[in-house]
Amino acid sequence: MIKIPDIYKIVIFSGILNIITFSQPEFSSVNSAVGSFSRMGFGARGISMGNSISAVKQGNLVTYYNPASSVFQDDNSFNATYSFLSLDRSLNFVNFTRRFDFYSSKDSAEENRKPRSTAGLSLGLINAGVSNIDARDNQGFKRDALSTSENQFFLGVAIKFSEKIAAGLNAKFYYYKLYEEITTTSFGIDLGIIYTLNSNLSFSFVMTDLNSKYKFDTSPVYETEGVQLENKFPLIKKLGTAYRFNNLPLLICSEFVFDNYGTRMIRIGAEYRFIEELLLRAGIDNFHVNNFDQPIRPSFGFSFMKEFKSIKIAFDYAFALEPYTAMDRHIIGLNFIF
Repeated sequence: MIKIPDIYKIVIFSGILNIITFSQPEFSSVNSAVGSFSRMGFGARGISMGNSISAVKQGNLVTYYNPASSVFQDDNSFNATYSFLSLDRSLNFVNFTRRFDFYSSKDSAEENRKPRSTAGLSLGLINAGVSNIDARDNQGFKRDALSTSENQFFLGVAIKFSEKIAAGLNAKFYYYKLYEEITTTSFGIDLGIIYTLNSNLSFSFVMTDLNSKYKFDTSPVYETEGVQLENKFPLIKKLGTAYRFNNLPLLICSEFVFDNYGTRMIRIGAEYRFIEELLLRAGIDNFHVNNFDQPIRPSFGFSFMKEFKSIKIAFDYAFALEPYTAMDRHIIGLNFIF
């Protein structure tokens, strides 16, 4: 029997350990799908809570997470958000949400009357892009820097059918400027439902990006050598829940996300009212239950609100861990409630 020297055993063991430790992570195909900017979240509140708020009915709401949520908005809400990102990227949000209560003409009571029906409206914009892209000709000489711009405009409408059920629809328009004359547009739809079990517990179901797709035509640049491509957005489905405690100023929420690219993911979030003017938030996004090689993305943030006569102004901040870059995400926003 041949005896293997101890030094060889150490080398072989170290090699096996390195293969196990640094082997190629399992690929998640949704990461390479088009429209990734539209799946990063919306605003400081949602991102700081792990993007898990599709079933949330309290606070400042945007129909990005659930088209049905606008019927639960108190007062009018307008918010604008700016993101600090690495690698010369940008990601910004603007949104307005309002609820409409309709009363019966036969109801003469001024106080404690219930609306006959309730509707909601939400308008929003997501703008993303990359600037300062190094451009060179076929001789290697430097040209003017390039940039890309990707935008989503959405209009959400919702109606509350009863005290239990609300449903809504988002109509979304995409515009993508990829390179000089190469642009594309798309139209998509989101559908959402919120079911209220009781004053504390609610559930949601959302489908996003029905019919959304990019069609590229490179013939304006490459002429006869140009090609036409069609790339569909992932069709994402979300099951969510939210619970608000009675004896504690705490809101918790979670989501299970799945799509036609094989993604199976969990998100969780929480919001705690520390004092009347200050809200603390935290969450976890991107926890893949079928692919543990994908890094989870913890986040946290806060909101500080101050009232000025008939208007409330809130400053929002969110921090979100972003792997594979030199800097994590910092998101700041202003909310105006009037």
